Amino acid sequence: MSQKIVYENEEFNLLQAALNMEDGLKELRYKRVVLATDADVDGMHIRLLMITFFLQFFPELAQKGHLYILQTPLFRVRNKKETVYCYSDVERFKALERLGKNPEITRFKGLGEISPDEFRHFIGKDIRLEPVNSDKEAEIRKLLSFYMGKNTPERQNFIIDHLKIEKENV
Repeated sequence: MSQKIVYENEEFNLLQAALNMEDGLKELRYKRVVLATDADVDGMHIRLLMITFFLQFFPELAQKGHLYILQTPLFRVRNKKETVYCYSDVERFKALERLGKNPEITRFKGLGEISPDEFRHFIGKDIRLEPVNSDKEAEIRKLLSFYMGKNTPERQNFIIDHLKIEKENV
């Protein structure tokens, strides 16, 4: 990704301006920069692009502990008395056991399906933030070169070798 292309990208320019980091992190507007994307393949792709942008042009954002990923629930399991937000199939199975017979299960397909009233339940005291961190610039450059470079066959083999297929247990 060349710097010229990024600097011509209106969205990245607006993001830099909103965070007040065009000239580095000295005047960073927020202590935490939180990436909130859907928990599906498209959301993961967007997340990867955003992380790549920050690591490529503002690696100190991750190095100094300002960059986070918001984990969002995949399921809502509820009965008439209680609602449980689940971030994995394991959590969903535990919630099903705990809530007893015939609870309602909702699979969230994206952030747009979660109402503001529900959103506040998992961005408050129970927020799950995963830090994006790396303390070595050389490590960042190596990762970016591998995952975003021109080594397509090598990267493809790595993905195939490390691919995990999950089967849903119903």
